[in-house]
Amino acid sequence: MAKQKPENLQAAGAARPRQRKSLAKNRKAYHEYFVEDKFEAGVSLMGSEVKAVRRGDVSLDDSYIHLDKDGNPVWINGHIREYREANRLNHEPRRTRRLLLRQAEIAKIKTAVTRKGHTAIPLELYLDGPWIKLQLGLCRGKKSWDKREVLKERESKREIGRTIRKYVS
Repeated sequence: MAKQKPENLQAAGAARPRQRKSLAKNRKAYHEYFVEDKFEAGVSLMGSEVKAVRRGDVSLDDSYIHLDKDGNPVWINGHIREYREANRLNHEPRRTRRLLLRQAEIAKIKTAVTRKGHTAIPLELYLDGPWIKLQLGLCRGKKSWDKREVLKERESKREIGRTIRKYVS
Protein backbone atom coordinates (compact mmCIF):
# COMPACT_ATOMS: atom_id res chain seq x y z
CA MET A 1 0.00 0.00 0.00
CA ALA A 2 1.43 3.40 -1.05
CA LYS A 3 1.99 6.20 1.42
CA GLN A 4 -0.26 9.19 1.08
CA LYS A 5 1.10 12.70 1.46
CA PRO A 6 -0.50 15.01 3.98
CA GLU A 7 -2.61 17.64 2.23
CA ASN A 8 -0.97 20.60 3.98
CA LEU A 9 2.48 19.94 2.44
CA GLN A 10 3.34 21.57 -0.86
CA ALA A 11 4.26 19.46 -3.85
CA ALA A 12 7.95 19.31 -4.74
CA GLY A 13 8.90 22.25 -6.93
CA ALA A 14 5.73 24.21 -6.15
CA ALA A 15 6.26 27.94 -6.01
CA ARG A 16 6.21 29.46 -2.54
CA PRO A 17 4.85 32.97 -2.08
CA ARG A 18 7.68 35.49 -2.18
CA GLN A 19 8.56 37.46 0.93
CA ARG A 20 8.64 41.26 0.62
CA LYS A 21 11.06 42.97 3.00
CA SER A 22 11.34 46.76 3.01
CA LEU A 23 14.92 48.07 3.04
CA ALA A 24 14.39 51.85 2.75
CA LYS A 25 11.41 54.19 2.43
CA ASN A 26 11.24 57.76 1.20
CA ARG A 27 8.74 59.18 3.69
CA LYS A 28 9.63 62.73 2.74
CA ALA A 29 8.24 62.09 -0.76
CA TYR A 30 4.69 61.65 0.60
CA HIS A 31 5.00 65.00 2.40
CA GLU A 32 6.42 66.92 -0.56
CA TYR A 33 4.43 65.33 -3.43
CA PHE A 34 1.06 63.88 -4.43
CA VAL A 35 1.76 60.33 -5.65
CA GLU A 36 -0.42 59.76 -8.71
CA ASP A 37 0.89 56.41 -10.00
CA LYS A 38 3.32 53.73 -8.81
CA PHE A 39 5.64 51.38 -10.70
CA GLU A 40 7.88 48.50 -9.67
CA ALA A 41 11.33 48.48 -11.25
CA GLY A 42 14.32 46.20 -10.99
CA VAL A 43 17.65 47.85 -10.22
CA SER A 44 20.92 47.02 -11.98
CA LEU A 45 23.47 46.74 -9.15
CA MET A 46 27.07 45.63 -8.66
CA GLY A 47 27.90 42.79 -6.27
CA SER A 48 29.15 45.05 -3.49
CA GLU A 49 26.00 47.18 -3.82
CA VAL A 50 23.78 44.13 -3.40
CA LYS A 51 25.62 43.18 -0.20
CA ALA A 52 25.33 46.72 1.17
CA VAL A 53 21.63 46.99 0.28
CA ARG A 54 20.82 43.65 1.91
CA ARG A 55 22.58 44.93 5.03
CA GLY A 56 20.35 48.04 4.93
CA ASP A 57 23.01 50.66 4.11
CA VAL A 58 20.88 52.62 1.64
CA SER A 59 19.17 56.02 1.56
CA LEU A 60 16.56 57.35 -0.87
CA ASP A 61 16.73 60.96 0.32
CA ASP A 62 17.22 63.57 -2.42
CA SER A 63 17.22 60.93 -5.17
CA TYR A 64 15.11 61.00 -8.31
CA ILE A 65 14.44 59.17 -11.57
CA HIS A 66 15.65 60.63 -14.85
CA LEU A 67 15.51 59.45 -18.46
CA ASP A 68 18.97 59.33 -20.06
CA LYS A 69 19.71 60.30 -23.68
CA ASP A 70 18.59 56.84 -24.91
CA GLY A 71 15.27 57.10 -23.06
CA ASN A 72 16.20 54.56 -20.37
CA PRO A 73 15.22 55.39 -16.78
CA VAL A 74 18.11 55.80 -14.32
CA TRP A 75 18.13 56.28 -10.56
CA ILE A 76 20.21 59.35 -9.72
CA ASN A 77 21.67 60.40 -6.37
CA GLY A 78 20.56 57.26 -4.50
CA HIS A 79 23.10 56.61 -1.74
CA ILE A 80 24.32 53.04 -1.14
CA ARG A 81 27.12 53.02 1.41
CA GLU A 82 30.35 51.27 0.44
CA TYR A 83 30.62 47.62 1.44
CA ARG A 84 33.79 47.61 3.49
CA GLU A 85 34.64 43.96 2.84
CA ALA A 86 34.72 44.55 -0.95
CA ASN A 87 38.03 46.49 -0.68
CA ARG A 88 39.21 47.69 -4.09
CA LEU A 89 36.23 46.16 -5.94
CA ASN A 90 33.88 48.58 -4.21
CA HIS A 91 31.40 50.93 -5.87
CA GLU A 92 30.81 54.69 -5.79
CA PRO A 93 28.09 55.47 -3.21
CA ARG A 94 26.12 57.94 -5.38
CA ARG A 95 26.57 56.58 -8.89
CA THR A 96 23.66 56.46 -11.37
CA ARG A 97 21.97 53.08 -11.55
CA ARG A 98 19.91 51.74 -14.44
CA LEU A 99 16.29 50.75 -13.79
CA LEU A 100 14.70 47.74 -15.46
CA LEU A 101 11.17 48.43 -16.70
CA ARG A 102 8.92 47.34 -19.55
CA GLN A 103 8.69 49.58 -22.62
CA ALA A 104 5.06 50.47 -21.92
CA GLU A 105 5.96 51.61 -18.39
CA ILE A 106 8.89 53.65 -19.72
CA ALA A 107 6.51 55.36 -22.18
CA LYS A 108 4.08 56.22 -19.35
CA ILE A 109 6.90 57.67 -17.27
CA LYS A 110 8.21 59.66 -20.23
CA THR A 111 4.83 61.26 -20.94
CA ALA A 112 4.16 61.97 -17.27
CA VAL A 113 7.54 63.60 -16.61
CA THR A 114 7.16 65.95 -19.57
CA ARG A 115 4.06 67.52 -17.97
CA LYS A 116 4.71 70.65 -15.93
CA GLY A 117 5.11 70.08 -12.20
CA HIS A 118 5.45 66.28 -12.48
CA THR A 119 8.45 64.12 -11.64
CA ALA A 120 9.40 60.51 -10.92
CA ILE A 121 10.70 59.77 -7.43
CA PRO A 122 11.76 56.53 -5.69
CA LEU A 123 9.35 55.69 -2.89
CA GLU A 124 10.68 52.41 -1.49
CA LEU A 125 13.53 49.95 -1.96
CA TYR A 126 12.66 46.38 -1.00
CA LEU A 127 13.55 42.72 -1.41
CA ASP A 128 11.02 40.75 -3.43
CA GLY A 129 12.21 37.21 -2.88
CA PRO A 130 15.83 37.22 -4.03
CA TRP A 131 15.44 40.38 -6.17
CA ILE A 132 15.97 43.98 -5.16
CA LYS A 133 13.15 46.18 -6.43
CA LEU A 134 12.56 49.92 -6.41
CA GLN A 135 9.03 51.28 -6.18
CA LEU A 136 8.89 54.59 -7.99
CA GLY A 137 6.05 57.04 -8.09
CA LEU A 138 4.91 59.55 -10.65
CA CYS A 139 4.40 62.60 -8.47
CA ARG A 140 3.07 66.12 -8.63
CA GLY A 141 4.57 68.72 -6.29
CA LYS A 142 2.51 70.02 -3.38
CA LYS A 143 2.12 73.69 -2.64
CA SER A 144 2.48 74.93 0.94
CA TRP A 145 -1.29 75.28 1.34
CA ASP A 146 -1.74 71.66 0.17
CA LYS A 147 0.52 70.53 3.00
CA ARG A 148 -1.49 72.55 5.52
CA GLU A 149 -4.73 70.96 4.30
CA VAL A 150 -3.28 67.47 4.69
CA LEU A 151 -2.12 68.29 8.23
CA LYS A 152 -5.60 69.65 9.11
CA GLU A 153 -7.28 66.48 7.78
CA ARG A 154 -4.87 64.26 9.73
CA GLU A 155 -5.45 66.23 12.94
CA SER A 156 -9.25 66.08 12.55
CA LYS A 157 -9.11 62.30 12.01
CA ARG A 158 -7.05 61.94 15.19
CA GLU A 159 -9.52 64.08 17.13
CA ILE A 160 -12.48 62.01 15.88
CA GLY A 161 -10.66 58.81 16.84
CA ARG A 162 -9.97 60.17 20.34
CA THR A 163 -13.60 61.13 20.94
CA ILE A 164 -14.85 57.78 19.66
CA ARG A 165 -12.45 55.91 21.95
CA LYS A 166 -13.47 58.14 24.85
CA TYR A 167 -17.16 57.33 24.50
CA VAL A 168 -16.81 53.67 23.48
CA SER A 169 -14.56 52.71 26.39
